[in-house]
Amino acid sequence: MPDPGTSSAPVGRHPHAPPRTRIWALNLGGFIGPFGGGVVAPMLPELADRYGTSLTTVAWSMSVYTLPFAILMLVSGTLADGWGRRRTVRGGYLLYVVATLLCMVAPTITGFFGGRALQGVANAFTTPLLVAALYDAVPAAVLGRALGRFASLQAAGMAFAPLVGGVAASIDYRWAFVVVAAAAGLLATVPPRDAVPAERGAGADSPRLTSRERWRALANPRLVRASAMSFLFNLSAAGVMLLVALLAVDRFGLGPTSRGLVVAAFGTAGLVAAPWIGHVVDRAGARRAGLVAFALLAVVTLLIGLTHSVVGVVVGVALAGAAATGSRVVVNTLALGSTPDNRAGATSFAMSMMFLGTAVAPLLFLPPYTRDAALGFATAAVGAALAAALLAPRSSTNPR
Repeated sequence: MPDPGTSSAPVGRHPHAPPRTRIWALNLGGFIGPFGGGVVAPMLPELADRYGTSLTTVAWSMSVYTLPFAILMLVSGTLADGWGRRRTVRGGYLLYVVATLLCMVAPTITGFFGGRALQGVANAFTTPLLVAALYDAVPAAVLGRALGRFASLQAAGMAFAPLVGGVAASIDYRWAFVVVAAAAGLLATVPPRDAVPAERGAGADSPRLTSRERWRALANPRLVRASAMSFLFNLSAAGVMLLVALLAVDRFGLGPTSRGLVVAAFGTAGLVAAPWIGHVVDRAGARRAGLVAFALLAVVTLLIGLTHSVVGVVVGVALAGAAATGSRVVVNTLALGSTPDNRAGATSFAMSMMFLGTAVAPLLFLPPYTRDAALGFATAAVGAALAAALLAPRSSTNPR
C-alpha cells in the first residue's frame, strides 16, 4: 500500500479554500481546552496548601479533568452530529464557564475535583467537533496546514496556561480560573456560526446516515490504529508537562512563576512550530512526519530527566512541545481520513484516546519519578517510542 503522506490524492473535502473569517472561530476554540486543562500544573503546591492535602493527591486534578473528557469523547462527536454541532458547541462552552467558576470558589478538594470533572465534560463537546468542522471547511491540499494552525492555538493554550497559572499562584491561584471562565464565556457568546454547521448529519457531502450507521462506521482498523498512536504519544507529552513542573521544584528550587515559564516552553514551541509542521505533513505525508515527531518526543523526554541545567531542561521541553504538536497534527490527519461516513465521531474517538493518555500519566509516571527523576522521564518516553513503532509499518495507515 502506498505511503499515505507522499500521495497527492485528496484528503479534505472542498476544492476551494473558504474565506479566513469562516474558520477563525474554529481555531480560537482550540485554545480553551489545553489552557483550562494545564493551568493547574504550576500551582500544584499552592493547591495542596490551600486544601491541606498532599502534592500527589492534588496532582490528580489533572486526571479528574481529562478522564471524563476522554471517556465522553468516545461518543461526543457521533452524538453531536445527531443533536446539531452548533448547539452542542455553544452548550459546551456555557457548561465550561459554570464548571470553572465552581473550581474558583470550591471550599474543599472534593468540590474542586467536581469542578474539574465538569470542565472535562464540557470540553468533550467542543474540541473534537471543531476539528471535524475544520475538515469540512478547508480544501484537501492544505488540510495539514489547517490542522497545524488549529494545533498552534492548542499549543498557545498549553503555553499560556502554565504562565498564567504560575503568575496567579504567586498572587492568588483563583485569578487563573477567572481568566479561564472569561475565555470560555467569550467563545459562548461568539459562536462559530459560519464554520460549525447547525444541521444534523455527518457533513455537507455525506449522505444522511442513521444513528446505527454512524456508530458502525467507527469500527474500522485504521481508526483503531490512529487512536492507539494518539494515546501513546500523548502519554509521553503529558508526562513531560507534569514531571517538568515537579522537576523545577525538586532539582532547581524554582518558584511558581519560574515553574510556569519553564513549562510554558512546551506550548510556546508548539505555537511557533505548528504552521510549519502542518506544511511538512502536507508535503512529506503523515507517516514520515509522524515517525520523526514520535521519535523526537521519545528521545527528548528521556534526556530531560538526565539534564541538570535549567537551560537544558527548557530546551528539552521546547523540543518536546514541537514534537507533540507535530504528533497531534499527524494523528488528527489519520483519524479524519479513516472514517468518511463519521468524521466527527472518528475525531472524537481518537482525541478521547489522546486525552486518556493525559489522564493516566500521573498514575504511571509519578511512582517511578518519586524513586528517581530520571526513571520517571525514561518511563514517560516509552509511550512515544511505541507510537513510532506502531506507525512504522506501511499497511493500514492510508488517511484517504
